[in-house]
Amino acid sequence: MTDTPRLTIRRAAVLGAGVMGAQIAAHLANADVPVLLYDLAASDGPPEGIARAAIARLGRLEPAPLATPGRAAHIEPASYAHDLARLGDCDLVIEAIAEKLEWKTALYAQVAPHLRADAVFASNTSGLSIATLAAALPAGLRARFCGMHFFNPPRYLPLVELIRHPDTDPQLLDALETWLTSWLGKHVLRAPDTPNFIANRVGVFSMLAVLQHTQTFGLGLDEVDALTGPAIGRPKSATYRTADVVGLDTLAHVVDTLRSTLPEDPWRASFTLPDWLQALIARGALGQKTGAGIYRKDGRTIRVLDPASADYRDSRGTVAAEVAAILAGRDPVARFAALRASAHPQARFLWAIFRDLFHYCAVHLADIADSARDIDCALRWGFGWALGPFETWQAAGWRAVAEAIEADRVAGRTLSDAPLPAWVPALEGVHTPAGSYSPRRGSFVPRSTLAVYARQLCPERLLGEAAPEAGETLFENAGARLWRRPDIDARIGVLSFTSKMHALTEPVLAAIHAALDLAEAQLDGLVLWQRPPFAVGADLRQMRAEVMAVEDGGDPQRLDDIVAFFQRTALRLKYARVPVVAAIDGLALGGGCEFAMHVAHRVFALEAPIGLVEAGVGL
Repeated sequence: MTDTPRLTIRRAAVLGAGVMGAQIAAHLANADVPVLLYDLAASDGPPEGIARAAIARLGRLEPAPLATPGRAAHIEPASYAHDLARLGDCDLVIEAIAEKLEWKTALYAQVAPHLRADAVFASNTSGLSIATLAAALPAGLRARFCGMHFFNPPRYLPLVELIRHPDTDPQLLDALETWLTSWLGKHVLRAPDTPNFIANRVGVFSMLAVLQHTQTFGLGLDEVDALTGPAIGRPKSATYRTADVVGLDTLAHVVDTLRSTLPEDPWRASFTLPDWLQALIARGALGQKTGAGIYRKDGRTIRVLDPASADYRDSRGTVAAEVAAILAGRDPVARFAALRASAHPQARFLWAIFRDLFHYCAVHLADIADSARDIDCALRWGFGWALGPFETWQAAGWRAVAEAIEADRVAGRTLSDAPLPAWVPALEGVHTPAGSYSPRRGSFVPRSTLAVYARQLCPERLLGEAAPEAGETLFENAGARLWRRPDIDARIGVLSFTSKMHALTEPVLAAIHAALDLAEAQLDGLVLWQRPPFAVGADLRQMRAEVMAVEDGGDPQRLDDIVAFFQRTALRLKYARVPVVAAIDGLALGGGCEFAMHVAHRVFALEAPIGLVEAGVGL
């Protein structure tokens, strides 16, 4: 375990009040950090008018960047023209202006004289060279400078990439990673100073492969979004809706960065956007921020671009029944074999986008990340994927998929003819209980030993990694498990619900009673905790079945008994003879809210929607 210098951020500043800068400021405000939000002086009105307007817009954005509207009071508008001296009060200054090197370096020259010697200065650039940016700073500031790349929207996507340059103080990065993790609730990756770093380098290539294969297999844009969203474990915005949310001009800029900075990349021919998308950009249809892009909303009707006609049509894309049946299979090995064997264009498309993604990640792993874990975490945390590329490949059968990639490469079907690295066929997979494979080191490397991670009792694990410490089971039934960690505190029990969505089924209620019996006899306290959601409330399917049984002539006493048991359980929590704490992360609805209200104490994650929602289900 690595000792970490302490970093205290009492006040921060964000340079640039655009969409990203304002939302970074909002997330700092969510964490009780007062923020100065800087931008240019307006041509008319007060000098800080542009930043003031950006703060006002935060209340209208969806999803909401501010945890509560009152958080906006933590953000103060400022202008470069009149308020630069106030940077001397800031412990952290984040630059988040447009991705133009000359603009950033000119701003650095302007602000550098006002930064404290012990302040952290960071750039939110999504792909410009951190070493080049650092060269524009006075030598005395360079040790405190790094890349700190947030993902949009910063409140909801947990990834922050930290990027050092040769003069960055290593202890500064340790302190920043600790602060970002423990104070802002972020998941941090250390990225090398390569174009677009890790997440955008891989995620944008994945989007480009989708764009190219959309045309190859003659699919509609909405059809592709039906295929590349939740059906394969990715966000419902899928590919083309995501492009609209990001901004088509922003996507074009990232692609241009890849093309201009990676002239020798074997996939360079794919670093381009189709003519129809460039035409949208040319006419100012940039996506969500302009009201139209690949998709357009006409009243309540969602319309999608038809590239062939350059006009919009009603969106109606669906997954074919044959392909849906393949994707519904539980065995990933069989699922991928079926995609490869199918003649259906949707199945062939899916195999192609996965194949080229796997191929790209394997060839570039040594250059863009320390280990396979970093790439998988980058796509999980920065793009919202359920599984990263290497996790997916390993689950699908590492060697069989590698052989299929090589066969397609030889046949000329892949987007590049670069051979797979020699380490690929030599392994059975890249994630093991001992760590994840690093071609740079030629070995499997363990997770970070930074002290902040030693405090996480149940850290997120990738497929193939060592299972998290399960603790000692004290009681278990079909609805919940009571456990403890004797190495931390043998006198505190943790009750974790195991029902679907942690609904409060009869076995869950019974487990609460059993856990309280045991805690009152043997423990000093009880914690109710499970991975999100906390609890979605009573099991409505069971209640519906009981109501229907009564309507069919059954005994109504059974229904009354269930309701009474629920009420007794809530009161048992309230009057327990040991302290009961609800650790709430994610939804706490209906009965989940009621149980949280009845325990002695509650600890909330920021994202913990809580409330009584009976009206929403018709009661």
